[in-house]
Amino acid sequence: QEFVTVLVRDPRTQKEDSWHSYIDYEIFIHTNSMCFTRKTSCVRRRFREFVWLRQRLQSNAVLIQLPELPSKTPFFNMNNPHHVDHRRQGLQEFLEKILQDALLLSDSRLHLFLQTQLSPEDMEACVSGQTKYSVADAIHKFASLNRRFPIEDEERKKGKNDADSDSESSSSGLGPSDDSISCGCKASPASEES
Repeated sequence: QEFVTVLVRDPRTQKEDSWHSYIDYEIFIHTNSMCFTRKTSCVRRRFREFVWLRQRLQSNAVLIQLPELPSKTPFFNMNNPHHVDHRRQGLQEFLEKILQDALLLSDSRLHLFLQTQLSPEDMEACVSGQTKYSVADAIHKFASLNRRFPIEDEERKKGKNDADSDSESSSSGLGPSDDSISCGCKASPASEES
């Protein structure tokens, strides 16, 4: 039986600049589903990236009523653990519901969101074919790296040293494909959390 376990956890405050901070959350995925390129992954995402994801999914699946995100309240206090945990729970419930819908699971943006650190702009570029990497390549290459597109100049330099740099296969040399590679996240034995 196929399963997808998603955990939203470990909220952390990140400084954007001297005036602005935001909270991001770790998204941990463990699955045996054939829909996923990697069977375990973890990335960090902030609330506004969830908002972007919901908008993109809704525009591609207009007949589906998507679950709501936790409301964005002007009184949200990053220093209030109750506020932060309430939002974390809401984000987890949102993803759990999204991952139960086969049509939504076919959206490449969802997989890039869950299994890479790419920005929304980079995800859009990848999905629309404006990068030299496919979605699967991006997930294999960037799932465990906090790197953003484009890095093609750097890849080209490395490619000159590779024997297969003229190969048409864009998946060769794009990094580890071992699904068990950790990206700095600890797989919790208590994965049955709801």
